[in-house]
Amino acid sequence: MTNKVAEAMKNNAKVPFHRMLAYASTDAAGNILYTTVTTFILYYYTDIFGLSVAAAGTILLAARILDAFDAPVWGFIIDHTHTKWGKSRPYFLWMAFPFAILFVLMFWSPQLTTNAKFWWAMITYLLFGISYTGMSTPITSILPNLSNDSDERIKLNSTRMIGGNIGYFITATFTLGIAAFLGKGNDLLGWRYTAIVFGILGFILLLFAFFDTREINQSTQKSLPILQSIKAAKNNWPWVILVVVFIFYWLGNASRTSVVVYYTQYNLGIKGFASILNGLVMFQMVGMLLIPLLVKKFKKSHVLILGMLIAAIGQLLIPLAGHSLILLSVVWSIASIGTGISVSMPFAMLSDTVDYGEWKNGIRASGFLTAIGSSFAIKIGSGLGGWAPSMILNHVGYHAGSAQSSATLSAIRFCISYLPAIFFIIGALIMVLYIRYEAKETRIKAELQERRATILNNN
Repeated sequence: MTNKVAEAMKNNAKVPFHRMLAYASTDAAGNILYTTVTTFILYYYTDIFGLSVAAAGTILLAARILDAFDAPVWGFIIDHTHTKWGKSRPYFLWMAFPFAILFVLMFWSPQLTTNAKFWWAMITYLLFGISYTGMSTPITSILPNLSNDSDERIKLNSTRMIGGNIGYFITATFTLGIAAFLGKGNDLLGWRYTAIVFGILGFILLLFAFFDTREINQSTQKSLPILQSIKAAKNNWPWVILVVVFIFYWLGNASRTSVVVYYTQYNLGIKGFASILNGLVMFQMVGMLLIPLLVKKFKKSHVLILGMLIAAIGQLLIPLAGHSLILLSVVWSIASIGTGISVSMPFAMLSDTVDYGEWKNGIRASGFLTAIGSSFAIKIGSGLGGWAPSMILNHVGYHAGSAQSSATLSAIRFCISYLPAIFFIIGALIMVLYIRYEAKETRIKAELQERRATILNNN
């Protein structure tokens, strides 16, 4: 490792605000496209494209099996990437077009037979998922290389989360309205044109991210063999715990958002209210903005546990709201504050687990560890979180566009309330195991700085 690299590792300079905005645009792009999928794909497949709920569930499950392989592969690829732009940054350029075009194709809805529709949906969904991993893994893996200062990393991550939340707000709030407006009575065309608009927007945002982010820790060391990358996870228990907790967060979040349209259309009889509930997700920003204050007073693990419990409480209160739209909005907002805290903390904490892996095993495999910790956890959790309601609805006999039985209405209510609450509570309980490792972080960072200083002196 050269002097330049060792000095870069000690660089704790402030990150310019425009670079923070560029970093935030990565998550904005990702959420505009990926949140459209996690929030609406089950509804789109069953009520727009014409697939059975069982077929849609099969597609979601198949994608999750693939996720067990593509996330580690992408992480390994990033760890083996060496360009003048760094390891992670070039993927914002390289993956911008595939990510956008595959998103559009997923909602293209060609006129096909039922069997052909299934395979069109399966192939485009799987390929989009692969492209999402290739685009999103660098978002997290680049963070340790944007700054070496913990406070700056938290600021970067918070800015990124706000950008992602804005992207989430755009798609969750306006997708149904835009599709109705552009389709002018033709739902298939409406969703196709909406996908084109979102795809172009996501493409532009990723290009902005590529042109205005900079990696300061550009290692010149030889690429890590795949076994070495895997070794970075050996005995890295804080990383394992965080990955599992993040999966449970996304299980809860996806199960609550994937049935919003079903709940408002069939249980409340007001389909359009789904846009209001999705818009209230902006209350996540309240939780995100509280994070810098909370982490100064409490352990990061405690803050994450608090977020998961607030989210669970909000979900459990949904049945008590009944048909009161005001009460439903209030409890949904409470849950969103909790999810805002819960979704933000793991991204910042992953950098700490990368440090732990380097300290424990002498290997800094940020691409591999963050690929599993972010993209893999998001896709596994959100995919299974969408698959679980589809299986429950299929079991109780859901039929798209029909009057639903009392059993189906109860199942929809369970999927939007109790199911996500269960996932959030389990995640909070598992997070308790992380506390003992967090107590070592100060010593770990100090020892790593000593090692890097030694490298500097030896060169």
